[in-house]
Amino acid sequence: MKRPKLRKASKRISCSKRYKIQKKVREHNRKLRKETKKKGVSKRVKKDLGVPNSAPFKEEVLREAEQRRLKIEEEKEKKRQAQREERAQKRKKDKDAASKETEPKAKKARQDENEKHLKKASGPDKSSKQFLCSELNKVIDASDVVLEVLDARDPLGCRCPQLEEAVLQSKGNKKLILVLNKIDLVPKENVESWIQCLQKEFPVVLFKASTQIQDKTVKAKKSRIVASNDVLDKSRAAACFGNSCLTELLSSYAAQGEASLRVGVVGFPNVGKSSLVNSMKGILACNAGVKRGITKSMQDVHILKNVKLLDSPGVVASPSNPPASMALRSLQVEEGQEGVLEAVRTLLKQCDKTQIMLQYNVPDYRNSLEFLTLFAKKRSYLQKGGVPNTEQAATAFLADWTGAKMSYHCKAAENHSLPAYLSDTVVAEMQNGWDLTKLKTGNMETLKGIKFPNQASSIGFTSKGPTAGLLTVSDISEVNPGVGSTEEGAEKNDEPEQTVEDSNTDKEPEKEPLKSNLSLYPYVFVTDVHIH
Repeated sequence: MKRPKLRKASKRISCSKRYKIQKKVREHNRKLRKETKKKGVSKRVKKDLGVPNSAPFKEEVLREAEQRRLKIEEEKEKKRQAQREERAQKRKKDKDAASKETEPKAKKARQDENEKHLKKASGPDKSSKQFLCSELNKVIDASDVVLEVLDARDPLGCRCPQLEEAVLQSKGNKKLILVLNKIDLVPKENVESWIQCLQKEFPVVLFKASTQIQDKTVKAKKSRIVASNDVLDKSRAAACFGNSCLTELLSSYAAQGEASLRVGVVGFPNVGKSSLVNSMKGILACNAGVKRGITKSMQDVHILKNVKLLDSPGVVASPSNPPASMALRSLQVEEGQEGVLEAVRTLLKQCDKTQIMLQYNVPDYRNSLEFLTLFAKKRSYLQKGGVPNTEQAATAFLADWTGAKMSYHCKAAENHSLPAYLSDTVVAEMQNGWDLTKLKTGNMETLKGIKFPNQASSIGFTSKGPTAGLLTVSDISEVNPGVGSTEEGAEKNDEPEQTVEDSNTDKEPEKEPLKSNLSLYPYVFVTDVHIH
């Protein structure tokens, strides 16, 4: 019994009980000895008497016995070594699985390069620029209508002059439509101004894709068990707007012809091509995610009886583009050609520091490294010893800007003029055959249904103009990588040295005047948005 004033119950027992236990143990042991004696089993190991001196060939017998003993010991040692190696491999496998996410970027790049060499031996490399360009050309050639998906946060930067020119010059009288996606991340006034600007060239459809499309099997399982108080998910990520307008537009155009309509969906990485296809289909037909370059080949998805969508890989950005365009729309970070820290540094130069501080709730910073350090502490991205993980913070920052999370906007051009490959005749031909009145009504309904962010809460971003793309293998071989790197090096020199302790980095880096390396679009962009 446990007494109240002691921490543990006492183990003391009465002497009669202790003697009784000892007697029972002695009787039990005596009984066991009798049973083993009856069976003839003895615990005592008989002593090896060895080989007598009078035995013939004594030395040979002893040598053979010693060899057998050594052989048995060697086999036991081999078994023990094999068990040790097996345990070490298991520990290493567990350690690799745990540290796979936090391993250095250089090590990841080497592993990816080794995997690429292995894939080359087995078959075509689906991540190569040549393969992506060939798949994109397949989609353009097989399409009757081409949907160029643009990110509403920077519509002009998502336009590819080479792609539009290839569609206009291709055979078969193809139609081109601009789809303004992610409009829920841009202020309403900005969306309306971009519609007025872009519809002077091509028909424009407003769209907001759903990012929570479920797989068909998961959807079927959930439909079997329907709760009585089932609530419709109307969250910002699950909602889809502009789906009915685009479906009606394509179905009415398909009714004019006898054959089924093939619609190609093209654009730069992370503009929402696969999400648009999934939203039109209503189920998870194509893989989509925040990571760039998930779609590697052409995929066809039937959305109606006479309409088929063709999903395509992202347009390969030319290295001659400005660093800001490459940071948002190229696959250099995923391929290991550019560090994620360099991409973040480039993006921070294009934004107002005050807006970044308010958006991410961080104090004043002097350079990109200090910002990433503060951002990592804010998000609890820490390594051993509480050291901020700036690389993980940079990856999260870049995912916010390329994914459907961060709200930023670019001003539309007030003075509009057609690019070199467009004329009034081509514009009239592209708008012919579409019900523009119904399209305008559908866009107005889409604008009414979406909750837009406030102008003050959206970050002002300076657009670098249209992004040049690569469509053929010859373009890839002719590209001079030094064009982009020279401009990038000039921009790097504008920022102070990447050390937080440096006291000379208090001054703001001087911003260069905006330059455009593409003469196809004579636009002028000025962004002067301030938070009040």
